Order: sequence, then C-alpha cells, then structure tokens
Amino acid sequence: MKKATEDIARYADIFTAMGTESRLRIMQLLLSAHPDGMVVGEIQSGLGISASTLSHHLDKLKNKGLVRVSREGTFLRYAASTEVLQELLTFLYAECCTRNKAIRPEKIVQISR
Repeated sequence: MKKATEDIARYADIFTAMGTESRLRIMQLLLSAHPDGMVVGEIQSGLGISASTLSHHLDKLKNKGLVRVSREGTFLRYAASTEVLQELLTFLYAECCTRNKAIRPEKIVQISR
C-alpha cells in the first residue's frame, strides 16, 4: 500500500511538471524530435519562448525526469524521456482500461502503418 501511495504522489508530481501550456508544447516538440532531441536554440525558435522562461520550464521537466539533457560543446541538447512517459501511461492505462474497462484500449492506441 505504501508503494502505491508513493507512486501516485510521484505521478502527480510528474503531471504537475507538465501542467502548463508551455511545458506541454515543449514535450510535444521534443517527442517530435525523438530520439535525437533538440538543442535549446531549436526549442526556443520552434516555440517562441524567451531564453530565461524556456530555461525555467526545461529545468522543471528535467527535475521530474521528463527530459534528459546532454552537453554538446557549448550547446545543451534536450530529449524527451520516453521511459518516464511510458511508465506514466502504463499507470493510467492499468487503472482505466484493465481493471474496470472504463475506456477501451483500441480507442486510445492507434498504430498507423
């Protein structure tokens, strides 16, 4: 029970970190550039966010494990942490789709080929 409570608190923190329009837009942009990610300047020009504001948002996302950062010379490259997103989606999926069938999985996951 304690583990489940800790997990829920962690997932709530992750949702809080993504809980602004700007951070959701950052996550979408980084996911579109997966797996390579983007350097800060690319993110900034893609979203039109000031450098200081972008830095603040990226720091919040990094602190919750939603993005990874690596240094390339003088540049910082950010990439979405798909492992954390997968864990979060698995948590939600297990509750809504397997236990009580509130949502049918085929309505959520659509794979186009």
